[in-house]
Amino acid sequence: MSFLLQQMLGDKLKNMTGGGKTDEGENEGGKESAASKGMSREEFEEYQKQLIEEKIARDKEFATKKAERANLRVLMRDKYRIPQSAQDEATVQMAGDDLDIPEELAKMVDEDEEQEEINDSFLGKLQNMDVDFDSIKAKAQSTMTEVKQVAEEKCVMM
Repeated sequence: MSFLLQQMLGDKLKNMTGGGKTDEGENEGGKESAASKGMSREEFEEYQKQLIEEKIARDKEFATKKAERANLRVLMRDKYRIPQSAQDEATVQMAGDDLDIPEELAKMVDEDEEQEEINDSFLGKLQNMDVDFDSIKAKAQSTMTEVKQVAEEKCVMM
């Protein structure tokens, strides 16, 4: 019950009496302190180290993802003969040689390459076929003349 009353009336009473204290979560410099977190100094230092390590890991992962995307853009530009971007090349060089293309994007690129191979192979087959175009042309012309003769015989107007 006292907790409920303190929650409802605490801020109003502090304002009436002047407050007296600074915010518990911050010290004079505006930064967190061990006391504000309810930890001992060693625990607080360990906590700060963990935060820094996590931030470094996130930044490294972000840089890797960014470099992978840049690598994919470079590959796509090579494939479609688009002018290269110096920014993408610099990003790839900063990341090093251990870059991988994300699996989903690699699948998409592989599917495109397979489709192109199929199209190329079909066109290649058409070009490599031994077809005598002269005989096809002669046969088509003879068929047309036969159709004209039949049409003239049946139609008085022609």
